[in-house]
Amino acid sequence: MRFRTASILAPHQNDHSIGLGPELPPVINRKEPAMTIRALVFDAYGTLYDVQSVRGLATELCGEKGELITQLWRLKQLEYTWLRGLMQAYEDFSVVTHASLEFALESVGVTPAPALCEKLMAKYLDLDLYPEARQALNALAGYKLAILSNGSPKMLDALVRASGIAPLLTDVISVDRAKSFKPDPRCYELVSPTLGIARHEVLFVSSNGFDVAGARRFGFTVAWIERGGGHAAPENSNVGPAEFYKLLRGRSERLGYQPDFRINALTDLTSVVSGLAK
Repeated sequence: MRFRTASILAPHQNDHSIGLGPELPPVINRKEPAMTIRALVFDAYGTLYDVQSVRGLATELCGEKGELITQLWRLKQLEYTWLRGLMQAYEDFSVVTHASLEFALESVGVTPAPALCEKLMAKYLDLDLYPEARQALNALAGYKLAILSNGSPKMLDALVRASGIAPLLTDVISVDRAKSFKPDPRCYELVSPTLGIARHEVLFVSSNGFDVAGARRFGFTVAWIERGGGHAAPENSNVGPAEFYKLLRGRSERLGYQPDFRINALTDLTSVVSGLAK
């Protein structure tokens, strides 16, 4: 049975309550048992690392089209993971990322020359770590800390080494082991045998709505960090690429599985885990 907390971190009501799956027991006026969280498992892209940090290089190399390329690249990258999953035609994330970059460049009329693609792809090996990420990981050092990511092993190895957080992590888990992409349940199944814990001992953390839904459906306790949410609705259709991206990818998905917790920064996780232990 899940613990719920009422505070600034209070989770949304799970959409199971509106008939989108088996009903959960009511939680109002009920004190539920404490949970033992032994590991925190983080998504990488968009959660620990800022995928928008490619914008500066894209603008430097492609001028005024850099912003649009940044957003198209990420959107198509995600779409290709889902399409390859549905087609059962797995290729690792470096292949997906390169193909989606070529699509984005061609879409805006920029020739995907090998030298240009190589420079932009290199940024994915050295994305900016979110400012509070290192502080949060240090504060959670008493737990097993891991990454579960769509990234290929080589991409993730380069990323955690470049950012200097490798010593803080128990493991870095690539979905390449499952030959699929999140939110395929086989990806989340990698966590327990790798870390030697049960799924109910995991707090999964992601900024991506599809990942939150997939992890929640799988049975993890989930914290959603709202990297792109909380913004006012646009007044009209005159929105730029970045705002369009936030409207599409920065909101909670309507898939019937809501996060257990909503947080604004990774440093909020210390409050979450301490509350779960009470």
